[in-house]
Amino acid sequence: MIIYNVTINIAKTEEKRWLIWMRTKHIQEVLDTGKFISAKLIKVLVEDNPDTETYAIQYTTESRENLEDYYKNFAPKLRKEGQDLFGDKMLGFRTELQVLESYSHSN
Repeated sequence: MIIYNVTINIAKTEEKRWLIWMRTKHIQEVLDTGKFISAKLIKVLVEDNPDTETYAIQYTTESRENLEDYYKNFAPKLRKEGQDLFGDKMLGFRTELQVLESYSHSN
């Protein structure tokens, strides 16, 4: 299992519009590629900059091949839309995480 983690710093002036776009369009378009099985939208609670908010979007995929196919065939178009809409008001970086084990609390 691989988690494709996208961390975004968004200007507070664009935060509401960005969240609407993420919730109603972008995340679903990434899932609609068929390369991911789930997504989580996460707000980062540590505040580094008073002018921005930070979010992480975690997309889970079953294989490295799915992620590579996403990069090659879907990511450029989907990333461009965000850049066109938010420009320098949005800064993102991406991390790939491999799930080694998963634990949960049992009663």
